[in-house]
Amino acid sequence: MFLITFEDKLKINSMKKVEAIIRKSKFSGVKKALHEVGVNFFSYWDVTGLGNEKEGHVYRGVSYSTSDIQRRYLSIVVNDDFEEATIKAILTAASTGEVGDGKIFVSQVDEVYRIRTGEKGGNTLK
Repeated sequence: MFLITFEDKLKINSMKKVEAIIRKSKFSGVKKALHEVGVNFFSYWDVTGLGNEKEGHVYRGVSYSTSDIQRRYLSIVVNDDFEEATIKAILTAASTGEVGDGKIFVSQVDEVYRIRTGEKGGNTLK
């Protein structure tokens, strides 16, 4: 008799949500790096945040700085097998070595459902 324990079930359906806030200028490189490691679907949008870094702007010939920071936010759900490669791709492609390169957040995803079929689990990410 084969029994699946709760721990085994967690391993089978173990998924992570990787969220990254990166410089807009680095998005193209990050997108390419993600595709190269097999991450072909993710969501992204432009965001404005506040931080320690000041951004310089010019409006009608007048220079000013603001703590409002323009960035791109990425949301990626991957099976555990892709977590490390996903993070490494973002770190490598998004880094300039300067303050303001961004952040990566990783959290556990309990379940994923494919709306079209009702299928659930890690296979829906393919």
